[in-house]
Amino acid sequence: MPTAILTGQPFPGSSIESDLRSLGFDVRSVRDVADTETVLAESSCGERVAVVDARFVGHLHALRLGLTDPRFPLAAVPGAVTAQPGAGRTALTRVLAREISDSGDTPKTPRPAGSAVAVDSLADRIALALDADGVAVHRPELGSLTATVPVDTEARDEARQAVEAVDDEAVRLKSAVKSRDGFFTTFCVSPYSRYLARWCARRGLTPNQVTTASLLTALIAAGCAATGSRAGFVTAGVLLLVSFVLDCTDGQLARYSLQYSTLGAWLDATFDRAKEYAFYAGLALGAARDGDDVWALALGAMILQTCRHVVDFSFNEANHDATANTSPTAALSDRLDGVGWTVWARRMIVLPIGERWALIAVLTALTTPRTTFTVLLIGCGFAATYTTAGRVLRSLTRKAQRTERATRALADLADSGPLAELLSRAARGTADPAAVTVALSGAVLVVCSATLWGPGWQTVLCGLGYVLTSSIAVLRPLDGPLDWLVPPLFRAAEYGTVLVLAGKAEVNGALPAAFGLVAAVAYHHYDTVYRIRGNAGAPPRWLVRASGGHEGRTLVVVVLAALLSASQFVVALTVLAVAVALLVLAESIRYWVTAHQGGAPAVHDEGVPA
Repeated sequence: MPTAILTGQPFPGSSIESDLRSLGFDVRSVRDVADTETVLAESSCGERVAVVDARFVGHLHALRLGLTDPRFPLAAVPGAVTAQPGAGRTALTRVLAREISDSGDTPKTPRPAGSAVAVDSLADRIALALDADGVAVHRPELGSLTATVPVDTEARDEARQAVEAVDDEAVRLKSAVKSRDGFFTTFCVSPYSRYLARWCARRGLTPNQVTTASLLTALIAAGCAATGSRAGFVTAGVLLLVSFVLDCTDGQLARYSLQYSTLGAWLDATFDRAKEYAFYAGLALGAARDGDDVWALALGAMILQTCRHVVDFSFNEANHDATANTSPTAALSDRLDGVGWTVWARRMIVLPIGERWALIAVLTALTTPRTTFTVLLIGCGFAATYTTAGRVLRSLTRKAQRTERATRALADLADSGPLAELLSRAARGTADPAAVTVALSGAVLVVCSATLWGPGWQTVLCGLGYVLTSSIAVLRPLDGPLDWLVPPLFRAAEYGTVLVLAGKAEVNGALPAAFGLVAAVAYHHYDTVYRIRGNAGAPPRWLVRASGGHEGRTLVVVVLAALLSASQFVVALTVLAVAVALLVLAESIRYWVTAHQGGAPAVHDEGVPA
């Protein structure tokens, strides 16, 4: 159990001790700094510890935000400071030891300018000393919430009046909703899903349980779509919307109860992709029952959506230092965000997950799978063109230099395998052409050859050319203005080649097998993104080498298509899909579960998902 060390003498009628206990803390009252250090030494090293001034007056949610958020090693609000096990606990212990050596009341540690505390509070002195040491201390935005250590009874009464004037629970409920989200989510889901999140919190449900419920609901929806009946399609559409409501609820529950975790962030992100792509497969199966083969459309929709995500991830990683971006295009975008109607129009145009799932649900219930996929491809194609064009303009007018962290992330996202490594070593010291031009040339070469010649020796030669061009593209660090396009081009080349060759096979099962292979490889690429987002680095190199890298898998597929009969090619695609899925899933699950159990820093993505 976490420990709260209550320092000083509380005001008469103070509720601070009961508030801390309601937050799950074991409260220990002390008289001075020496006693504080003693209690700190006696408390479990594997638990959170907080130092709180007994005179604290404020909202319970202000204390909750300051003392229980698992994402930050050190955090503080006026009158309270907390540290998690590890580096945060070490820094707190060091500052307390210095307080004792400085003989108590006024620390001799230099303070930042303008950082004087209004009241002699040990918790505030500790927070200021941590600042002076250059240690990052998170201070949550309290907004209308109150958190203070009053100077006297008059100030205490004023603080209590301020507490009574603001509804703590209403603020907490409002803050459970993302500050930035899509139109459909903001106006059609969040107004009631926040109350569902509170209902879940009061019954002890966790965000991961709600996330799992959302996945199961979406899988049932996919099963209903696979029946191919009108009743099944209508039920599937309704259940897909229910799944999305639960998907919103899990994040709101995490924010409402501050239950953030590394495992939860991974589950939320991966399950979103699994739900959507499983629904695509369900629609394709349902259409097949009516004699309409739409597997090519389903696979095309998954490829387009995955490539859109890779564009988002690559661009964001390449421009993580957004404060240094002096692009006029970025400035124009910021100005447009100041005009109300343009904000919502621009958010809807890009078809984020809320708008996209609502579109899929309605079309599934009212039309056919072929119509659903056709409209989805047109809408997502327009959204991809719009967002990519804007990002290209930003990049061409960007004056800031790309950082080493950005180039490393782009190299990881490229997913270059052993063939590219070998050829890159052999080609070092040769000409150094623009990476994006070479990558685009290779992608066009291999996809167009598969389209024109199908499974033949010409395509195999072009596959070898793709291996060569993709190796040349990563010869140097990806620090050019448009080099963030290299990973998406690699994805489009690999996935597109699989789609075209499976379509050319013209036998039952080829496109479903290709769907499974692309889904398995796409999971690997998404997993790479989530590890980078969580500051955990890319998957281990042995995994990339064992899976062949994008160029190795592409070459294997074109060779198999050329050497095998159409029916044998289907079997080969299926085996390859299963092998890749088992390999990447086993490593991914091992990593994320181990990271969670090992106490990796909790993460939570507040961006607008595409």
